[in-house]
Amino acid sequence: MMNSFVCKAVVAATMMLGASAIAQAQAQQPIKIGFLNTFSGAVAVPGEEQYNAFMLAIEQRGGKLGGVPVQVLKEDDQFKPEVATQVVQKLIERDDVPIIAGITGSNVMMAVAKTITDKGVFLISTNSGPSPLAGAGCSPNFFSTSWQNDNIAEVVGQYASDQGYKKVVLMTANFQGGKDLLEGFKRFYNGEVLDEVYTPLNQLDFSSELTQVASQQPDAVYAFYPGGMAVSFVRQYQLAGLPSSIPLLSSGMLELPMLRALKDSAVGAFGGHFWGPDIDNEANKQFVKAYEEKYGVIPSTWAAQAYDAAQLLDSAIAKVKGNVADKDAFRAALKEADFNSVRGDFKFNTNHFPIQDFSMYEVIKDDQGRYTVRTAATPMKAHKDAYYKQCPMS
Repeated sequence: MMNSFVCKAVVAATMMLGASAIAQAQAQQPIKIGFLNTFSGAVAVPGEEQYNAFMLAIEQRGGKLGGVPVQVLKEDDQFKPEVATQVVQKLIERDDVPIIAGITGSNVMMAVAKTITDKGVFLISTNSGPSPLAGAGCSPNFFSTSWQNDNIAEVVGQYASDQGYKKVVLMTANFQGGKDLLEGFKRFYNGEVLDEVYTPLNQLDFSSELTQVASQQPDAVYAFYPGGMAVSFVRQYQLAGLPSSIPLLSSGMLELPMLRALKDSAVGAFGGHFWGPDIDNEANKQFVKAYEEKYGVIPSTWAAQAYDAAQLLDSAIAKVKGNVADKDAFRAALKEADFNSVRGDFKFNTNHFPIQDFSMYEVIKDDQGRYTVRTAATPMKAHKDAYYKQCPMS
C-alpha cells in the first residue's frame, strides 16, 4: 500500500514538474514582431532610421520587450503597395506574427492596414498616418506612435499665418501622404494659395517647377517630398537662388539624415514636426545619447517615433505578462501608453493617434559643426488631428 502511494505521488509530482517546465518553455517562446518598412530605393533612409531605433530599444532591454524575448522579422516593402501586400500575407499566414510595426509610405499603409487589422494582428505605425485611418477607417487594432499626416503641415500653416505670409505656393509628390499634408497646411493657413504643384512620385528633377515658382513670386513655398526626393528638391531650390527671396517651409523634409547630405544648402530653412533632439526631458536626453553612441549620429524624428513604438510595446507586453494572444487585454494595455516618451507626455486620442505638441524647427550648424535643428516656436499644444470625430471608436 505504502509503495503504491509513494509511486502515485512520484508520478503526480513528475507530471506537475513536467507541466511547469512546458509552461515555462512556452512562456519563453519569443514574440514575433514583423517590422515592415522601406529598406531599398530612394525612400530607404527613413526605414533604416526607424529600424535602428526600434532595435536599439530592444537591445537596451536585453533582446526583450515587456520582459519577454522578441524576434523581429525585418521585411522590405520597396515602397511598393503590391510588394507590401505579399509580404504581409507571408508574415501573417506563414510566420504567424501577432504584431506588425513600421511602414513609411502612406501608399503602402493604405494597401495593407485593413488586411492586417481585420486578421486580428496589431499594427503599430512608426511613421505613416493617412487621414482615412484616423477617421472613418480607424481600427481598434491600429496604433500610431508618429502623427496623423496632416499634423506636421498644420503647424506650418499656422506658422506661415503667424509670420504674415500673404501668398504661398504648395508643392508635393502626387501620393496620399503629400495630399494629406497640403490639406493640413491649408487648414490652418489664412493667406492665399497661388498654386498647388503635384509632381510624379519619385521625380528627382524639379527645375521646370521651380522656374514656375520663381515667376509667381510668392512670400513663401511650402513643400513636402519624402526620402531622396527631399534631398534633390532642397538642393535644387538652393541652386535656383530662391532661399534669399522666397523662404522654404516644409514638413518631414529636414530630417537629420537629409541635413547631413544637404549641409549648408538647408541652413535657415524651417520645418514643422512633433519632436526635435533638443526637447528637454530625461527620456529624450537618454535616447539621443544612446543613439549617438550606437550609430555615431544625432537621431532623426523617424528614429524617435520608432523608439517610442518599441517603448509602447514594452509597456503593453509587460502589462499582459507576455500574453499578446489576449487581444482585448493587450489592446487596453496599448491604449494606456504607460511609458516615458521621448517627446514628453504621450496620450492616445480615441482614434489611437497621439495628442501632442507641434513645433517649428530651424536648421542650424551646432558648435561641433554638425547640421541639426533647434526649436524655433511651438504654435500647437496638445493638438488633435482633424479626423478623430469621424472614427467610430470616438
